[in-house]
This record gives sequence, C-alpha cells and structure tokens, in this order.
Amino acid sequence: MFELFDAVLAARLQFAFTISFHIIFPAISIGLAWYLMVLQALWLKTDRDIYKRIWRYWVKVFAVVFGMGVVSGIVMSYQIGTNWSVFSDKTGPILGPLMGYEVLSAFFLEAGFLGVMLFGSERVGRKLHFFSTCMVAVGTMISGFWILSVNSWMQTPAGFSINEAGQFIAADWWQVVFNPSFPYRFVHMMLAAFLTTAFLVGGVAAWHLLKDKTNSAAKLMFSMSMWMALVVSPIQIVAGDFHGLNTLEHQPMKVAAMEGHFESQNGAPLILFGWPDVDNETVHGKVAIPKLGSLILTHDMDGYLPGLDAFPKEDWPNVPLVFWSFRIMVAIGFAMLMVGLWSAWLRYRKQLYDSTWIKRVALVMAPSGTIAILAGWITTEVGRQPYTVYGLLRTIDSASPLDAPAVNASLLAFIVVYFIVFGAGIYYLFKLFKRTPSLNERDIKTGQPRRAAGITPIQGLGEEVSADLVDDVTPDDSNKPEGR
Repeated sequence: MFELFDAVLAARLQFAFTISFHIIFPAISIGLAWYLMVLQALWLKTDRDIYKRIWRYWVKVFAVVFGMGVVSGIVMSYQIGTNWSVFSDKTGPILGPLMGYEVLSAFFLEAGFLGVMLFGSERVGRKLHFFSTCMVAVGTMISGFWILSVNSWMQTPAGFSINEAGQFIAADWWQVVFNPSFPYRFVHMMLAAFLTTAFLVGGVAAWHLLKDKTNSAAKLMFSMSMWMALVVSPIQIVAGDFHGLNTLEHQPMKVAAMEGHFESQNGAPLILFGWPDVDNETVHGKVAIPKLGSLILTHDMDGYLPGLDAFPKEDWPNVPLVFWSFRIMVAIGFAMLMVGLWSAWLRYRKQLYDSTWIKRVALVMAPSGTIAILAGWITTEVGRQPYTVYGLLRTIDSASPLDAPAVNASLLAFIVVYFIVFGAGIYYLFKLFKRTPSLNERDIKTGQPRRAAGITPIQGLGEEVSADLVDDVTPDDSNKPEGR
C-alpha cells in the first residue's frame, strides 16, 4: 500500500472533497424548490401557461439535483462513522438526535410529497399538486434548519455538559439547537441558496436569450432572476455583516485569520489584498484602507481587534486559505449586487432584454453562487481548525485509529468514483439546460412550438415567436394547462 498523507490529513481531505460536492446540491435544491413553488403559485393566480412551462422545465433539473444531494449525503454519513469514530462517540448524544430530527421532520416530508410533485400534475387536482410543491419547499428549508443547527453547535457549542465517559450530552436542548451562531448562519445560508439558484436560472436564461432574444420563457426567467439578485443580494451583505460580528464575539481567532490581522491593534485597517506569511507573521504586498476594519467589525474607527498574536500559534488555522476564501466569497457577493443594480437600471430604461453585455455577464455569473458557497464553507470550516468542536475537541483527537494507507486508498477511490458518477450527473444537467424553455413538453422531441388552434404565425415574426406570443397573451381554451 502507499501513503500520500498521514491518516488524519487524508481523512480531512476525504471529508472536504465529499462535502464540497454535497453542499452544492442541497443549496440548489432549496432555491429551486422555492422557485418552483413561486412559479406554480403564479400559474394558479394568473392562469398563464408560460409559468407552467417554466415549472416543467426546472422540475426535471430539481429532481436530478435532489437525487444527487441525497446520494452524496448518505456517503458522508458513512464517512463520519468510519473515519471519525471518536468524534461520533463524543458528540453522538447531541448530534445524533439532531440528525434524527432532520430525517423525521424534513426528509420524510420531502420524500413523501416529492412523488406527487414530480408525477402528479396530471393525476391530482391543482390545489393538491401545489400543496405538494409547497411541502417539498418547506421540507428543504427544515432540512437546512437541522443541518445548520448541527454545524453551528460545532462552531459555537452551548447547552451541554460532559458525562463520565467524556461524551457531550444535552443539558438544555433549546440552547443546543439555537446556539449563538445558528440564527446568523441559517439566514446567511438560506439567502445564499436563493442567490445561487437565481444566478443559475439567470445564466441559463441568458444563454437562451443570446441565441434567441425573443424567447418569451427565457425572458421571464431572466427577469425573475434579476429581481432576486436586486432584492436578495443587499440583504445577504447585511446578513453577512451581522454574521461576522457574531463570529468576532465567539470565534475571534477565525476573524483574525479572515482579516489577515497578525497583531492586535486599535484602529485596524481593512486589508483588501495581500499574501499572509505565517512564518514571519505579516501580510506581503497588502493593499489596505486605514481603520476601516475596526469600523466594520466594531463600528468604531479606533475599535480594538484581537490579532492572531492573541492566541497560541499551534491553534491557528490555515491563515492564507481562510484569508483568500473569505475574499472570494465577499467579492462574489458584491458582484451579485452590482449585477442586480445594473439590471434595475436597464429595466428602468426598458433595455433589460436588449443589452447583450448583461446577458454575457449573467452567463459568466451562472456558477458564482456555488463558488461563493464553497468559499464560505472553506472560510467557516478551515477557520474552525484545529477543532471539530470549537475550543473543546481537537481534530487530531476526533479521528478513527486507522492506518494511513487505507485512508489514502479510500480517498483516491472517492475522487475517481465521484468524478465519474457526479460528472455524468452534471453532464446530464447541462443537457437539460440546453433544452429550449419556450417549447412545451410534447414538442421537445420535434423542436416545434405548439400553435394555438386557429392561430397562424404573425407575419414578419416567424412561427416560434408567434406561438410564444399566443401562449403568453391569449389564455384561450387551446392554451389551458392539462388537468384543468
């Protein structure tokens, strides 16, 4: 056997690799579930077939993403038991019930109504089908509630005691669930899921509009995504600021690494760029704004911020990784805000669908939400090191007593299998994205749009554009959704 890394590092890399795949899919599932719920509500309210067609377009994407999230999540559960058995033993009395609550209150809810949502549109009434979609959407958020409660407790443990066996046990479940960082982390993650979905939808819509700027369904998708960017991105920035203040209170060493502050000081600068040098405890080539760091984090230009020198060096996280992942996340957040403001300006000037540049930018920004989520996860989890339960249980003391070659071999196996299996899944998702959203399900194979009865193409616009206009504007009997 071979040994690339020691057993603990290999186990950490394995978990980091698998959760990096996993975290993307639940985030998109949450956002898409709520997007589908909104689309169906608008369809029921307005009776416009275009909302139903867009719903049909994205529900297949949701089904694939949801399945990939479930599969990757199950793998992680096994991994915790095999590679991190000591962690499982120590934290099981607290984390086990919380994970159980997630299955009982969220996963069963999602799974129970998912079948009706996916296959029941022609078999059950409108109201029951809409109710099923709502339950799936609510289930995804409840699932996020429990998972983030678990993760937040590991970051800011509260409401516990330690028994004679050295296990964490709950002394106050209310404090365990609603630990100090949970509300901020939950809001921040839910908003991230909505923004991730918005820019994914916007990127797909932009791609189709660049091919055909008259595509009415793509125009509606693009409009809705830009509204979401405009409304949610500033809220996310504010929520992130509150989350940062909470982190400063409970995990000041993580904030010092995020900000690149090696020295404790009053009136700390905001370091925009630079390269942290841990050995020499400095940031090379830094570009900084004087006192702005203290102003943001303490709301006082001369406020005191503890630096990394306030903590033992052996407890420092990977400073360069935390420093740069945090900046990537923040930069993407402000880029999203800029796109939202730009779209509002173009909308005001009635040029939203005419501007080629905003479509190109939206296409480039399509994966931005997933990149921001990964960067935020790295900031959060690497910034917690060297602990699994912050300040209480060290990572090196949490791992299973496994031989390094065995863990290295499983790490390589995971990499190969994941790239094959999930690579195929992502390839299929791109095939779904390539479908033209203006076509009805029955016309996907032929590539021809359905024409309302008795309607001929409008002269000069072409058959596809004419059919879209008919579908969008004329709610006659020939255009009524099935099952009505």
